[in-house]
Amino acid sequence: MIITRATEYAIRAVLFLAQQPHGDIVLKKEICKTQDITPAFLTKILQPLIKAQIVGSQRGVTGGFFLRKDPEEITLLDILEAEEGPLYLNRCLTHDDACDRNSFCPVHDVWHEVRDAMKASLSKRTISELAQQQKEFLAAAAAS
Repeated sequence: MIITRATEYAIRAVLFLAQQPHGDIVLKKEICKTQDITPAFLTKILQPLIKAQIVGSQRGVTGGFFLRKDPEEITLLDILEAEEGPLYLNRCLTHDDACDRNSFCPVHDVWHEVRDAMKASLSKRTISELAQQQKEFLAAAAAS
């Protein structure tokens, strides 16, 4: 499984918003320029995040985007599920009747285990933590 480019860019945009003072509205062109995202693509990738109440938007000449939630409350799983939908990993996990082999398939439990571990890992990673790491990485790169 490879996450889509939309999800990758959505994570980058949210990380950028998290590094701004809380509640500040960031112009679309500033996000596009700093994150190397086209305006049309940024609008497309932020729509699911707006719907999920992760990002907010304001229209008009002073408009732009802002985080609706505190970065400590936003996880990578939140962004991934907003952009891609629920994490199933395999068709058999979508609902109980999706596969008639569930009761005897030796791989079914493995898919559950892998999905649950992946969700747990993505749930532990907050945007606040990742934004701090990015800040430290950039400072170290600038110092060398």
